[in-house]
Amino acid sequence: MTKRSWRALKFGLALLLGAMGFALAAQTPQLPPNYPKAQYDENKVPQYTLPDPLVPLNGKRIKNTKTWVKKRRQELLNLFATNAYGRNMVGRPPEMTWEVVSTGMKALDGAAVGKTVTIYFAGKKDGPKMDLRINLPAHAEKPVPTFLVPEGFSAATAERDARLVVGHGYGFASFGPASIEADNKEGYANSVRAYFAAQKQEKPGPDTWGAIGAWAWGMSRAMDYLVTDPDIDGRRVAIMGFSRYGKVTMWAGAQDERFAIVFSGESGCGGATIVRRQYGETIKAITTNFPYWFDANFKTYADRVNDLPVDWHMLIALMAPRPVYIATAESDYWGDPRGSFLAAKAAEPVYKLFGKAGLGVEEMPAVDTPVGDTIGYHNRKGGHGITEFDWKQFLKFADRHFGIAAKEK
Repeated sequence: MTKRSWRALKFGLALLLGAMGFALAAQTPQLPPNYPKAQYDENKVPQYTLPDPLVPLNGKRIKNTKTWVKKRRQELLNLFATNAYGRNMVGRPPEMTWEVVSTGMKALDGAAVGKTVTIYFAGKKDGPKMDLRINLPAHAEKPVPTFLVPEGFSAATAERDARLVVGHGYGFASFGPASIEADNKEGYANSVRAYFAAQKQEKPGPDTWGAIGAWAWGMSRAMDYLVTDPDIDGRRVAIMGFSRYGKVTMWAGAQDERFAIVFSGESGCGGATIVRRQYGETIKAITTNFPYWFDANFKTYADRVNDLPVDWHMLIALMAPRPVYIATAESDYWGDPRGSFLAAKAAEPVYKLFGKAGLGVEEMPAVDTPVGDTIGYHNRKGGHGITEFDWKQFLKFADRHFGIAAKEK
């Protein structure tokens, strides 16, 4: 056995033993009616060996942060781009411009001052564009730290989130992902992906970006503006996404190190959980239902998940040394909360390399019990969704890492 194989085996066995220990206490959940069919029995999770985030393709273990940054980090980004999210067709377009179309508006019953910025990706008003909506605390000292959030599934929820964040003293910036690409199988034709595709190809190639990649790209284009706004502290911009947009924030945060903290809520398969567990939503399920989210290569791993050169603990590790927070919900079985905890735990060696503490616990915490230092995690009561409990933990975590005195609410 080679040294590389032995190191990989030891790393995998350590994670496997941890998983087995958790499995002893786990029971097959009582599923709600009409819940998606899948494998939900912890005792039937297959044995697996995780690839070691600190062992690159050449087999020489990473022992310092310089080698991680210059070699392994770039290697992992390339592996995720090739095998899951696809390669971006464009970075920041040189012709991109923006326009502040409204400002100084009272918002949230006077608690905030709002502004809207239209970003023209191709520098022209009849080309692809998106509106960035920003609410800043009305009486806060400027510049303010800010959360950037893709708009989700409910206008009422978005307003609640904005009130919570602004009330805590942070700015709240949001954008509609549909302005980048509609969230359906026919969305490509009128998307940013199609606009910037080489020779206007009718469909993306096997390793070119999917919709998640395009939405993540849009977050970085929003950041291009935010770092220029004198009302916003560009060094303290956090990103948060839930469900499919939790996947988006993970990929955006991995690629763009300007995002100071990354929060991902119930992102599941392709977001922040161990796909080798094949618990709940699997690669096969997600690429059947949402093939356009990823590149075409990802689907080829549906029946050979162990051949993937990455797993999602490595995506969490790509945030290092920046803080990252993974949130799950007890009854979100489809999203595999235990798999997210294990992914966060398996990212710890990279944070340790930077001298940063990770979760600080060996076993999955009790429900509604946040844990972690530079890697944060909680598993709250309830099902799929983002609640006030989630936001309170996010804001406490941000306060701590941004050096802001905690506010009693």
